[in-house]
Amino acid sequence: MKKGRFSEAQIVAILQQQASGQTVAQIVREPGLSEATFYAWKSKYAGTSVAELTRLKHLEEENKRLKQMFADLSLENQAIKEILRKK
Repeated sequence: MKKGRFSEAQIVAILQQQASGQTVAQIVREPGLSEATFYAWKSKYAGTSVAELTRLKHLEEENKRLKQMFADLSLENQAIKEILRKK
């Protein structure tokens, strides 16, 4: 997956500029974004804070690790059952 130019914290900071009263045209000019990108980010990150994004990222990593552990244990279990069935 392609890594973007902006971190999630930077994206949230850019989105918060709109709450301070700046127009979208002013906001996107400085970092060199398109308005479409701004609105896509707004739909994805609306109402989130940096702390929430950090926690979400941590939970996604933990979920990935747990899914991998489950897959490994399931594969081991299936192999053991296959060996016992052959005997």
